[in-house]
This record gives sequence, C-alpha cells and structure tokens, in this order.
Amino acid sequence: MKRLSLLLLTMITFSCGELQQVVNSLPNGLPQLSEQEIGNGLREALDQGIEKQVSKLTAKDGFYKNELVKILLPEELRKVDQTLRDIGLSSLADEGLKALNRAAEDAVKQATPIFVAAVKDISFADAKNILLGADNAATTYLENRTRTALYDKFNPVINDSFSRVGADAIWEQLINKYNSIPLVNDVNPDLTDYVTTEALKGVYTMIAVEEQEIRNKIGARTTDLLRRVFALQD
Repeated sequence: MKRLSLLLLTMITFSCGELQQVVNSLPNGLPQLSEQEIGNGLREALDQGIEKQVSKLTAKDGFYKNELVKILLPEELRKVDQTLRDIGLSSLADEGLKALNRAAEDAVKQATPIFVAAVKDISFADAKNILLGADNAATTYLENRTRTALYDKFNPVINDSFSRVGADAIWEQLINKYNSIPLVNDVNPDLTDYVTTEALKGVYTMIAVEEQEIRNKIGARTTDLLRRVFALQD
C-alpha cells in the first residue's frame, strides 16, 4: 500500500507520455486517471492536511492541550520552572508555559497561508527517494524542502506574537524573578528561536497525521478526486 501510494508522488515528475504509460500499465479495474487528475489529487491531499490538521493548532490551546505538539520548556528554563515552583510561584510558572504555546498558536494562524503557498510550489524531483520511504515520507520531504524558508517567515511572526499575547512580559517577569534569587546562574534564552522551531515541528507533525489518515483510511478521503486517486494504492 505504501509503495503504491508514494508512486503517485513519483508520477507528477514524469512527462505526460511517461505518466500515461505508467497509468495504463496498472492492473485492470483501477481507475484510469490523467496526469492532471493525479497531480490535483496529491495537492488536494496535502492541502487537506494543512487545512484540517494545522488549523487545529490555531485555536486556543491548540498547542497547549495537544500532547503531540505541546511546547515544553527548553532545557535551560526547566530549572527556572522548578525553582519558581519550589518557592511557591507555580501559577506564574504555569502562565509562562502557556504563554509560549499561545505565541505558537497565534503565529500559525497568521503564517498558514505562507505554508500553503510553499506546498503549492514544491517540486517532487526526489520522488524516487519518497517512493522507498516511510509512511510519512511525503511530509518529511516537505519539511526538508520548506523548513528554512518557513523558519524565516515564522520567526518575525513569533516575535510579534510574544508581544501580542503578552508572552514577552510574562517571561521577562519570570526570568527576572529567577535571576534575582541568590546563588543561581542568570539565564537569558532566545525564546523566539525556540518557539519558532517548536511551532514548525507542530505543523509538520499534524500534516503527517493527515497524510497517514488519507493513506490508510478510506473515510478520510473526503472528495471524489481523493477517493479516485488514492484507490490506486488500495
């Protein structure tokens, strides 16, 4: 099933004649689809992953209450968190953790159109490697091809989001409170970089969830085109 599913990705790099020859060689009884239909079906599947799964991340607690993508504290801040809890400031520590996740939720809401555009422009020149890959091979490929560009787009949005959701003020208070404690080493982490990286991980994680759903569950193929295209892998 996996190999036939990934064969679809390979097809969009072929010439029209080569593609039609491959399609015509499929076993009798399978739908005969044009290059355009297969390409549109693949793009629709990827768009569905973004629209259905990534959109969940933009809701309140979309990151914070989703154990797949919840942003935890970076290593250097875990001692801050524990120390504040030890001196009776657990509520402040909780607010700091929520603030990181709120910034990610806010950023993904604004940056999703950028991600959609990147997916539409993607090339599947490396389709042979995808063909031999794992169930999340398409998502991994997308990540490898878009991560740098998306980081550059997400980072300033995350930075603005810290101000918008109040995360910068909360963490300034947290870090100042921690640094004022006698005998501790001061910390000054780059939270913008950290949350940007974690937000991107969350986006790719949720796209992978939908990719596997469409491949393995007929009910996840919500349009006629998706059903016809992915019937080739069944």
